[in-house]
Amino acid sequence: MTPISRSGAGRRSVATLICASLAAGGLTAAAVAALEPGAASASSHREAPLISGDPQYDNTDVYAFVSPDKPDTTTLIANWIPFEDPAGGPNFFTFAEDAQYDIHIDNNGDAQGELLFRYTFKTHVKNDKTFLYNTGPVESLDDPDLNVTQTYDIELIKLKNQHEVSKTKVADDVPVAPSNVGKASMPDYNKLRKEAIHELPGGSTTFAGQADDPFFLDLRVFDLLYGGNLSEVGRDTLKGYNVNSVALQVPTDMITESKDQPIVGIWSTTQRKNAQGYYSQVSRLGMPLVNEVVNPIKDKDKFNASAPWEDGQFLQNVTNPELPKLIEAIYKIDAPDEPRNDLVDVFLKGVEGLNQPPHVRAAEELRLNTSIKPTHDPKRLGVLDGDNAGFPNGRRLSDDVLDAALQVVEGELLGAKNDLGDAVDKNDKKFGKSFPYLANPTAGSRGKLAKGTSGGNDVRNQLGDALQPAGSSTGMDDTTLVAASAGAGAAGIALIGAGLMWWRRMRTRAY
Repeated sequence: MTPISRSGAGRRSVATLICASLAAGGLTAAAVAALEPGAASASSHREAPLISGDPQYDNTDVYAFVSPDKPDTTTLIANWIPFEDPAGGPNFFTFAEDAQYDIHIDNNGDAQGELLFRYTFKTHVKNDKTFLYNTGPVESLDDPDLNVTQTYDIELIKLKNQHEVSKTKVADDVPVAPSNVGKASMPDYNKLRKEAIHELPGGSTTFAGQADDPFFLDLRVFDLLYGGNLSEVGRDTLKGYNVNSVALQVPTDMITESKDQPIVGIWSTTQRKNAQGYYSQVSRLGMPLVNEVVNPIKDKDKFNASAPWEDGQFLQNVTNPELPKLIEAIYKIDAPDEPRNDLVDVFLKGVEGLNQPPHVRAAEELRLNTSIKPTHDPKRLGVLDGDNAGFPNGRRLSDDVLDAALQVVEGELLGAKNDLGDAVDKNDKKFGKSFPYLANPTAGSRGKLAKGTSGGNDVRNQLGDALQPAGSSTGMDDTTLVAASAGAGAAGIALIGAGLMWWRRMRTRAY
């Protein structure tokens, strides 16, 4: 997709409008982000003021799809902790112990959950007298060198009119796949990933651990629309970042009301324990992009604390959306007439004849018709491209939800054909062909490198340069230094090297 070409004067007017919008308040920055091919807003990555300060509780995305290799099952995925830098040690990324991570199922369209899968986590430390996440190469999840580990329980809670009917523990002390520290620490991370896949009674399968962030888009729009250079688009700015994921594959007949009613609504929430010992909801996510570019700032925290059956209070945000008006003001693309009942169907009810349950109550849920079998040739635009197994009928990992949602907002379903998008059409890593389908996380040793490096030996060379004393022209070589430091282990060398690199920079600046 080619960005819209604009003159210098046009670019200045765009920047002026953005600044004016920001001064007026809030949602406009994310909204303007969706105007251009190449301009986008992340799906609940830091989408509301309060939750942006608590990443362990921040749900970034929800996915739900009929399993392509097991079409009698449905896969549910929810992700937390946005923008995990792979090299973010020594305290790597764990699920919170004082949180309840919930996946909700509404199987009759009444906007109330009938089933709830609750994940709770515990952290275990083998040696608290070291600062190391791992004290040597880790070859298995029970390796004594994996110093910090997590396990989790899953409870299946059945509800009626939001009252608990039954509670069953379906998993106990299942190990979590750790953060991918790097090749020296975890030489075969894929083996650790496989060990974290756990079979449950009744034909279900679970996984929890770190994964590559499966969402793909260009986020650099927040730098005042690429600094006025509208050709700087098409870069996946989530490339190289990880998330913490929960994935659950269940027999489809376990979550549907009946064969005659195969449509389910899915959303996730995070409850955090407060000072009084009670849990309160701090994050909520179903359909992507709603709390970013539909709800204004005054409603964002309220939405995160609310439940689907209370969504009537946000209805006007959908029927009279701000985004199309901004597009019309800046790009002269006519906004569709209001009220936008087409958006109510897509985002709140489901599309009639596709994934709208009978007697549906309008509510923000990710709705999936489980009777539609997966396709061998998925289209990234899903339903818009004739692929009814994709978004907005659920959400697959490969669905380009930003492009699809933007085209719908601009009236695609009302006959206003357009091809708006962000020029990022797929994830930087390939997804798996079997559960949990998520790509392995980027390793810390392959994270963001210094300018001019490309990985591999360059990492070692940077370490060698860092260990050489500042101002020395004939210092010890890398081999001597590494041998002398062998007793500290690979992690210790890396940390010493990082410290000396910092000291060298500071010393240089001082003179």
